[in-house]
Amino acid sequence: MSDQDKNWKEKLSPEEYRICREKGTEPAFTGCYWDEKKSGQYLCKCCGEALFDSATKYDSGSGWPSFYQPLSSENIKEITDSSFGMARTEVVCRSCGSHLGHVFADGPQPTGLRYCINSASLSLQASDEHE
Repeated sequence: MSDQDKNWKEKLSPEEYRICREKGTEPAFTGCYWDEKKSGQYLCKCCGEALFDSATKYDSGSGWPSFYQPLSSENIKEITDSSFGMARTEVVCRSCGSHLGHVFADGPQPTGLRYCINSASLSLQASDEHE
């Protein structure tokens, strides 16, 4: 195991490590943010990079936190994911490479996108915490 992997294992819970560093997923409707209504910014659980804003969060009915756009396209990276016999687009944190979830072309306007993100990949910085 690399020193970097050891550092992630010390920083993250086993579930967070499985999702963020091993490209796992959490079961639908189980993550702490899928039904969260607080205003604020969603940060990368691993490195703290600002990724999504609550103003773009919506209820997709999928059971995962869903956003129609990232805070900045510079903060995420999209990668073709051909695992499980299907073509999807994986979303990772550009800063640290943490697996966040996937993006689909079935979201609301104005973008038509659904960034389906694991709660375990995020930390919410509520509006009253960063004002």
